[in-house]
Amino acid sequence: MDATTNPLLLDGDAPLSLPAFEQIRAEHFPPAMARAMALHREQVATLATQAAAPDFHNTVAAFDRSGALLQRIEAVFHNLAASATTPALQAVQREMAAPLAAHWSAVHQDSGLFARLDAVHAARRSAGLTPEQQRLIERLHGDFVRAGARLPPAARAEFAALDGQLAELSTRFAQNVLHDEAAWTLPLPDEAALAGLPGFVRDAAHQAAAERGLDVPVITLSRSLIVPFLSFSTRRDLRESAWRAWVGRGEQPGEHDNRPVARQILALRQRQAQLMGAPSYADFKLADTMAQTRDRVWALLDAVWAPALAALERERALLREAMARAGAGTDLQPWDWRFWAEQVRQAHFALDEAALKPYFALPNMVAAAFDCAHRLFGLRFTQRPDLAVYHADVDVYEVADDSGRPIGLFLHDNFSRPTKRSGAWMSSLAVQHRNAADGRAALPVVLNNNNFAKAAPGAPTLLSPDDVRTLFHEFGHGLHGLLSDVGYVRLSGTRVLRDFVELPSQLFEHWGQEREVLRRHARHWQTGEPIPETLLDRLDAARRFGQGWETVRYTASAIVDLAAHERAEPIDDIVAFEQQVMAARGLPADAGMNHRLPHFQHLFSGDSYAAGYYVYLWAEVLEADAWDAFTEAGSAFDAAVAARLKAWIYSCGDSIEPGAAYRAFRGRDAQIEPMLRGRGLIA
Repeated sequence: MDATTNPLLLDGDAPLSLPAFEQIRAEHFPPAMARAMALHREQVATLATQAAAPDFHNTVAAFDRSGALLQRIEAVFHNLAASATTPALQAVQREMAAPLAAHWSAVHQDSGLFARLDAVHAARRSAGLTPEQQRLIERLHGDFVRAGARLPPAARAEFAALDGQLAELSTRFAQNVLHDEAAWTLPLPDEAALAGLPGFVRDAAHQAAAERGLDVPVITLSRSLIVPFLSFSTRRDLRESAWRAWVGRGEQPGEHDNRPVARQILALRQRQAQLMGAPSYADFKLADTMAQTRDRVWALLDAVWAPALAALERERALLREAMARAGAGTDLQPWDWRFWAEQVRQAHFALDEAALKPYFALPNMVAAAFDCAHRLFGLRFTQRPDLAVYHADVDVYEVADDSGRPIGLFLHDNFSRPTKRSGAWMSSLAVQHRNAADGRAALPVVLNNNNFAKAAPGAPTLLSPDDVRTLFHEFGHGLHGLLSDVGYVRLSGTRVLRDFVELPSQLFEHWGQEREVLRRHARHWQTGEPIPETLLDRLDAARRFGQGWETVRYTASAIVDLAAHERAEPIDDIVAFEQQVMAARGLPADAGMNHRLPHFQHLFSGDSYAAGYYVYLWAEVLEADAWDAFTEAGSAFDAAVAARLKAWIYSCGDSIEPGAAYRAFRGRDAQIEPMLRGRGLIA
């Protein structure tokens, strides 16, 4: 197999194009990756040994251009492995995890290349460079240092070896979670098992069964199916079974048990921190964030924890009142919380999710997101059915700016399936930049993955308000990639500090809740009637209900993450450790956590969010304060505020230090009060 027969090695860099998905097979990846790694090593060797003195163009910009083929192949591979995996792809994941990690370690530890980069870095302020060029030098130099480039040879080799082991373990962790999610179903064979479930949940359960070739409707561990089941099922015993399966992912004895995997990952990360001279892995990781220190993260988590617990107590009292009125006692268990919260929501706010969902058909909500992007940023989305995709559920759009100039492609993959990991995420097949070897501007190809429960053929998929929020959240990430307008690959789009990357996504959620948007797009899927004002009133009134519970669950997971990664000693039993940390913090048993360590993919399927799950809360401080800029302007579509938002938040990537970028947008630093107020934690 060579470059003439392997579709991954054919020219795939043409703007507004997709990989040849219909030709790509799992066996194409190892030889393509091997060839691309060899080419990248040659490029690095040429850079490192050139006779010319190091400068920005022959070293920094040239390195930013290097490895393009490998990065393209890896992007295709990781997207397929997450969205449409197969046993063969999973085998390739396991086979290539360590070689890929070793390659990138070797690149970032290349002593000749680092010596040149170090020289340019030292002279960056006197070399007549633009601010963006200086920023690129600083970011790349930091990448090399954090990869061990400054370590003595023996420590450098050990650090790289640890990277390889961690890549293998992270792959195993993710595959174990996917196994547990794909393997479990809860059959609902008769009316007694379906008791309490509204039509949309029953339809989704039938569709989930049909996709799996089963004869009776089933509940799966897709969030868009298990959450409404826990909210509506009157079968407490079945709710308990579903809840235990959901929270027990990755914790089943046997070959898919993630407890020893997570324990090993934590130990290896701590060893890396020791090699780098950091007290803990948390210190090592946080040095490259806006927060920078554990103390600042703990201060944020502590500021939220106590008021969140108090809000949770108020919510629990309402739930117990509802239970008592229904003659159900007051024994509230974790599998009861969503059910009784739904009863309170209906009783106190006359808000029934089953009555809401007909107004939130998926096609209408996609149109709403596109409309907001047009009104804010002038973007237009045109469907491209001629472009072949990796699954029939994926929709492709060409994106143009307000002048009609194409700026990229957007892929929407909205439905859950057994071959797709859980959750929701944005990724890229190509990123925007102007540093290509041939001088062409590279256009982004951005993907949004959701996991909505698919409706039966011929019926529209109906979303809950939480699903709408997820759709807008991921679309905010997508816009961050599509609107990128920078010169260099390393600074493009979402390649920003981890506690800044959630700002564009969380901020965009607001437009999915804006009355002006819902009046236009939230229309009954059968009658076409707009959502009644009374329902909008109830949505607004109920928005803060449940925020205590949500905040406690999120913050509990962030606390456990930071506690695990700041610990210098080995953790022998991650479940016992989690329990100890939460007992010390006073986590109520009936609340639970967003993510438990055995299935916490943010932390262990890679290192992006390790010691960093707090970032959603950090970004929420920024986005709540940013949304106030539109509130103060009197319109969610104020042109001046939107222009600043595009210039300083959505389009500048990492070309500007994020604190400076936020101040340029807002005129000052963010304040915490809008976030606390939005969550109902202060008056």
